[in-house]
Amino acid sequence: IGIMAFWLGLMRLAEEAGLVRFLARVLKPILRPLFPDIPSGDPALGAIVANLAANILGLGNSATALGLKAMIELQRLNPRKKTASNAMCTFLAINTSSVTLIPATVIAIRASAGSANPAEVIGVIILATSVSTIVAVAAVKILERLPVFRRLPSEEVVRLSREVDNG
Repeated sequence: IGIMAFWLGLMRLAEEAGLVRFLARVLKPILRPLFPDIPSGDPALGAIVANLAANILGLGNSATALGLKAMIELQRLNPRKKTASNAMCTFLAINTSSVTLIPATVIAIRASAGSANPAEVIGVIILATSVSTIVAVAAVKILERLPVFRRLPSEEVVRLSREVDNG
């Protein structure tokens, strides 16, 4: 809990200093097509940016805390509270596969195991995580277009629920 509190506090400081907003602006060309349902400037984008930055830098514990914060923000925007939104699914896919530039944990484990060059795996890890992220984003974007996964308009949801209730 202490680590989570530390990283959430650090995120709060970054938000107050405007760093998260700045990063969100810089990453907007990438984030906008990935998260079209999130209003521009919403705190959810800032939380997503902070989580992505932590994952890219290989900061596992901080990424977990920031990922939880991002999901809370995405749930706040979700009109259907019992169903994950497209933005939540996209974030989860990116978060799970996440590009890692500095695999700090892997380097530390290799160093403690006596590796002569613990950082020699960085290139392979960047390639593997880049490919996994591209595949994850492609999969989630394809799946959200399939009729079975499309969100129904609210009137249609009401009609279908009445049919089920009367059923």
